[in-house]
Amino acid sequence: MKKYKIVVLDDYQNVALESADWSVLRNRADIAVFQDHLDDPDAVIERLLPFDVVCVMRERTPLPRNGIERLPNLKLIASTGSANASIDVPAAGERGIAVVHTGYRSDPTIEFTWALILAAARQSTMEIDDNGSCLENPYSA
Repeated sequence: MKKYKIVVLDDYQNVALESADWSVLRNRADIAVFQDHLDDPDAVIERLLPFDVVCVMRERTPLPRNGIERLPNLKLIASTGSANASIDVPAAGERGIAVVHTGYRSDPTIEFTWALILAAARQSTMEIDDNGSCLENPYSA
């Protein structure tokens, strides 16, 4: 059985491998993760040449037609979010490359934003250390 090559791009927080269960792919794929971002389109193509699957984080690394056409091994593009305007989906489709998305719910983001607004308005913010213990409120008088 062929072992696929998967790459995760622009994982600047280094969380991709902890955010999902990748163990099911252990015997089927080699996974590489790049935390840095490349702006140069030719450098991006050079980096992606050996990979069958490209996982992109939102619109950080564009995959336009002229890039997709230069990636002969590419079979799948996976993107976080419900859509990604920086991927040329028609160009991928013409080459038989599937494009999939993780989906997105805005509820948690909206709720968290309001929680931060209320905490700031009431000056009830506190710091929490690495062990989950509350530290002294730096904003208290």
